[in-house]
Amino acid sequence: MPTATRSYSMSTKYMTSEELAEIIRSDKVPKKDYLVVDVRDDDYAGGNIVGAVNLPSRDFLMNVDNLVKDTKNVPVMVFHCALSQVRGPKAARIYKETRQNVLSETDDTSSTQVYVLRDGFTVFQTKFKDDPKLVENWDKDVWASDWN
Repeated sequence: MPTATRSYSMSTKYMTSEELAEIIRSDKVPKKDYLVVDVRDDDYAGGNIVGAVNLPSRDFLMNVDNLVKDTKNVPVMVFHCALSQVRGPKAARIYKETRQNVLSETDDTSSTQVYVLRDGFTVFQTKFKDDPKLVENWDKDVWASDWN
């Protein structure tokens, strides 16, 4: 399990790129043992983490109830955007709040650990773009023009 560090908000836990890579490379099953939620919008083009679900931030509020219901038994949730400075942390917070409101009192809402990927996909792809078990659909032209 990752050694999460806390941000200025005591309720936000962060996971490093290396910690997430370790989970993905392990025998853990995506969507059962963990789920990566990518909330990038148009900037989703250019690559993504293998097994991640893209729920664009512009549509997140409309989809969060279903996400909570679909993932109520998933023990580790990891949210990210390009840099994980605004959209990723906001989605993680909304997910946690919705989870508490949507799941019944009989559901154990504390069993799921919610993380934000520290530094987002930008750093993750820099470190792991050449590993097809971690990054797919990577496009060097997108990253050369948009992020350098």
